[in-house]
Amino acid sequence: MHKLKLIEVRSEIGAGTRGASLGPDAIRIASLDFSSRFFKRYPCVSIPDENHLLFESSGDRYAKRISGILTMTERIGEEVCRTLEKGEFPIIVGGDHSIAAGTVAGIRMAFPKIRLGVIWIDAHADIHSPYTTPSGNMHGMPNAISLDEDNLESTLNAPDQETLNFWYQLKNVGGICPKITYENIVMIGVRDTEPAEDHLLEKRGIRNFSAKEIRRAGVEKVAVETLKYLDDCDLIHVSFDVDVLDPSVSRGTGTPVPNGITIKEARTLVIRLMQSKKIGTFELVEVNPTLDRENLMAEQAFDILLRASNQLTHNI
Repeated sequence: MHKLKLIEVRSEIGAGTRGASLGPDAIRIASLDFSSRFFKRYPCVSIPDENHLLFESSGDRYAKRISGILTMTERIGEEVCRTLEKGEFPIIVGGDHSIAAGTVAGIRMAFPKIRLGVIWIDAHADIHSPYTTPSGNMHGMPNAISLDEDNLESTLNAPDQETLNFWYQLKNVGGICPKITYENIVMIGVRDTEPAEDHLLEKRGIRNFSAKEIRRAGVEKVAVETLKYLDDCDLIHVSFDVDVLDPSVSRGTGTPVPNGITIKEARTLVIRLMQSKKIGTFELVEVNPTLDRENLMAEQAFDILLRASNQLTHNI
């Protein structure tokens, strides 16, 4: 049985729309609507954020607030590493998706020699670099950070030297670079990408199960195929961005994208994935209650969080 630990990260400096820092508290409020003692049941730590940088210059437009992203990546990595070394199962609740770079760094810091797999459940591939980003928002870069991917073949931008120095440090947090490899990633629900990302997805042959494929094959089959694809991995990280859900569920996230999965499909998918004993970390991000009505997205996110944790605590 897993001993769970919650790690709350109220960071939103990687996002372009304000409000993701309120996500963890919105999820806590949602738990009250479920009459749940979830946040009393498990130990919880909150990572200090760098959101004060939102009131300062964003720096290089091709990697906004990258110094703060580096600080957050280091902090998250250290906490995830400590949690894993104690034999606990970290559940990370954000915050914007740039925090995923810290989660993966922490896993690597704890287990530097393992083969690490990533299940990326998201509307976006988040594989941009400062050389390719159209927005400069770093929640679009965590996979590139973990993969040590610059994608120079698709260069559109000319980042300044200070930015490139920070970018190098980010990719090398924990002293391991790259931290994951392309053959050990499966994406689920990714459907909003730019040409630079499309180039990598095709070149590297990244497996991506679309919502259409989920409907055709069924959630159970997609989950089984995902785990089979990553069967050679020693440990698997699951990163769940709520924008994988169709906006008909809720628009309470910064970058909603049509043609996503349903809440029922998301629940079933997460429960089935969590049955694997190779799953070692779980992350849920990008709830933004300022864009929502009646805290609906946070309620859906809490439901997924609760189902994931219940499955984990029943695994033996």
